[in-house]
Amino acid sequence: MQYQGTTLDRTFFALSDPTRRGILERLAGGPATIGELAAPYDLTLTGVKKHVGVLEDVGLVRTAKVGRARECRLGPAELADVTRWVDSYRRALEQRLDSFGAYVESRTARER
Repeated sequence: MQYQGTTLDRTFFALSDPTRRGILERLAGGPATIGELAAPYDLTLTGVKKHVGVLEDVGLVRTAKVGRARECRLGPAELADVTRWVDSYRRALEQRLDSFGAYVESRTARER
């Protein structure tokens, strides 16, 4: 379980940056080179490579040398750990809201 927590932490870290999320959104439309990924940002190619490296470390992006360029595409990472964590947090929040709703209803019924 410790390794899953580490993976979850690293995945959330990778997703925490708006530039990295933007890179993932761009790659959802198909492969792109580092240069193509850098175009919409005020970043050097080295800066974009670092962002891609963070995404690659958790399996969200895969890169391959194609000629003189490095092509990036969405990786094979599954977000099962992230989904499980979000779902458990959502369930806990819904239970608290349900309890609060029941409390409000009981108070309203008593006041009538």
